[in-house]
Amino acid sequence: MIDDLITGVTLGIFLSFMIGPVFFILIETSITRGFKAAIAFDLGVIIADALFFSIAFFSSFRLINSIKDEPALFIFGGILMLTYGIISFVKLKRVQVHTLQIAPPNLRRDYLNLFAKGFLLNFINVGVLGFWLAIIITLGPKMDMNTERMFRFFSFAITAYFVTDLFKIFLAKQLRKKLTPHNILKVKKVSSVLLMIFGIVIMAKAFMPKSNGELPIPLPKIGQTK
Repeated sequence: MIDDLITGVTLGIFLSFMIGPVFFILIETSITRGFKAAIAFDLGVIIADALFFSIAFFSSFRLINSIKDEPALFIFGGILMLTYGIISFVKLKRVQVHTLQIAPPNLRRDYLNLFAKGFLLNFINVGVLGFWLAIIITLGPKMDMNTERMFRFFSFAITAYFVTDLFKIFLAKQLRKKLTPHNILKVKKVSSVLLMIFGIVIMAKAFMPKSNGELPIPLPKIGQTK
């Protein structure tokens, strides 16, 4: 159990500092919406991770291994993230700077929307499914693929992830006192642009060579129409 604890905590801390769309949006949410809002967003991310881990563990490894490299999923997820980033950026273009203020959510619906945003932002990234599948393939045999032990390890990992995120949220919150409406707009624009960049990166993965050197999407030869 001690080994599972150490491995899980180490993985959880590592996950929390992985640079990706969730990392930046969590910081942006903490700065512009507050501590509770960031927690609501982070819980959505964690539920998506739990779902992916369960799918990877209980499903056929052959099926999941083929799905995680499916080009269409990368393109679909990338388009969704890119579109969300573009829409957010366009909306900010119409915002008057003087109307912006740091205001935490005050309705249950606002927190549910943030929870859903965290869940969907993590869920559309197919790479997360591939990551958990790789973890299970790597560590599963060492744990005899024991269901109780595997999920205990995941609990340690996700708890360490959440606790580390709490520190990140708290530190980001300290910046709120220095934010002017103009800076708030900048932070939101940067997060929207980063979402667009990550969306493009995810789509690009559909055209990257597999481990055997083959392209996920075969490119037509010169003179070939189909």
